[in-house]
Amino acid sequence: MPKFMMIYHGGGRPDSPEEGEKVMAAWMAWMGGIGENLVDGGNPAGMSKTVTATGVEDNGGANPVSGYTLINAADMDAAIEIAKGCPILEGGQGTVEIAEAMEM
Repeated sequence: MPKFMMIYHGGGRPDSPEEGEKVMAAWMAWMGGIGENLVDGGNPAGMSKTVTATGVEDNGGANPVSGYTLINAADMDAAIEIAKGCPILEGGQGTVEIAEAMEM
């Protein structure tokens, strides 16, 4: 079965410990619903730098990526359906980019 990367953009940090617990519960429920097709629940991303052929660029304090998850899905449409339930989409705070992890 193909693997798909879900790359998160945006989102934010909870304002309180209580909000953090609520957000974490939403993520855990969503990931639990993916079941055995969850390959790697992933993690949030820390601050990043971009390496180019001419050097290293600072991303100006803003990451282009805020986290990731790796799943198995039958095809892109199935991966999109899974992504539609992602908590980062709640309230328009973030987006999910999906790409197939191509086998080599």
